[in-house]
Amino acid sequence: MLSIVIPVFNAAEGLAATLASLQSLDMETEILVVDGGSTDEGPEIARSLGAAVITAELGRGRQLRAGAGKTAGEWLLFLHADTRLTGPWESQVAEFMNVEGDDCAAVFRLGLDDEAPQARRLERMVGWRTRRLGLPYGDQGLLISRKFYDELGGFRPMIMFEDVDMVRRIGRRRLKMLGAQALTSAIRYRRDGYLARALRNNFCLALYFLGIPPTVIERLYR
Repeated sequence: MLSIVIPVFNAAEGLAATLASLQSLDMETEILVVDGGSTDEGPEIARSLGAAVITAELGRGRQLRAGAGKTAGEWLLFLHADTRLTGPWESQVAEFMNVEGDDCAAVFRLGLDDEAPQARRLERMVGWRTRRLGLPYGDQGLLISRKFYDELGGFRPMIMFEDVDMVRRIGRRRLKMLGAQALTSAIRYRRDGYLARALRNNFCLALYFLGIPPTVIERLYR
């Protein structure tokens, strides 16, 4: 069984489309939405579309960890609430689960729902970063067997950079990028500007690699 874990916090706007994109899976599946204390209709939308909902302490790492602990699938797929999987993703997920074994993980290609040239440039940059450095964005999802997930110790209860922490433990050689696209909202890039947001993201990542605690970086980021 495939367990899909989606952390949410006031994410009602994109959640319905994300859940709708998961409805046609031709395999045994459970979908768990982990709410960090939303004040919008996100949890109600999730229940109306057939997902189970639990609550956890706010923080994506904490929510992902809590969700993984409440699911029963032999495989785990972690998705953001504003990310829709497109293209032949179902067959690629099934093939990865059947062929790749329990000692590697997979992410999807990043796509942004924006026609701007800056969006295509960012997609190419993230593709290079994923292939060469083994550092995908959290928006690209993560498909991993429960056995491997447990061996790695799971997501750590971090306020941010839980995705970077996890893929560094997985390692570049054990991380595969699937051809299907994870189409993600570009609203933050349109709001802040592609260059400004990319610079801020990379600055925060550099601070993390320098050993600055995520709690400190989170205050700067917000």
